[in-house]
Amino acid sequence: MKSKYWIFGVLIFAALQLNAQISKVNLQASGLTCSMCSNAINKSLKSIPFVENVTANIKNSSFEITFKPDASVELDLIKKKVEDAGFFVAKLEVLLFVHSLAVSNDAHVDINGTMFHFLHTDNKVLDGETTFVLLDKGYVSAKDYKRNAVYTKMNCYKTGLMGNCCNNKTKSAGTRIYHVTI
Repeated sequence: MKSKYWIFGVLIFAALQLNAQISKVNLQASGLTCSMCSNAINKSLKSIPFVENVTANIKNSSFEITFKPDASVELDLIKKKVEDAGFFVAKLEVLLFVHSLAVSNDAHVDINGTMFHFLHTDNKVLDGETTFVLLDKGYVSAKDYKRNAVYTKMNCYKTGLMGNCCNNKTKSAGTRIYHVTI
């Protein structure tokens, strides 16, 4: 009888995790010198199919990007669109709504099909709206990227791909993994 409750609990936990979704991102760009630069990025971001709205803050060189409901968000496409406009991502914060998500330092977590690797993070359970800050190359300065490397010995931090750095049998070695902190 206990095993039935345990299985039911695992299924409920899995169902709650599947509902975790990226609701918006806050992006800070670098290399902007004028309002025309901001306009170029704004226009490029609005061309992404899963983007619902882009709000620019010229003073801070930042953009709040919201997504269409139930859309599959590709973080690397956002970065590519900024680079296509001639600029760089200086910081990307991803806002997710999660339920009872256990995280720990140097651990991989699959959230709704996207793999995240937590760095410089205390052991805790996240619940509700949570901001993940991307630490991958191209999402932070070269100095910050190098500084964050001390928080893991896993090769996936260098490659951005799962490789053989964890025992997840459901994801291939070529699966993109995002390195984050909270």
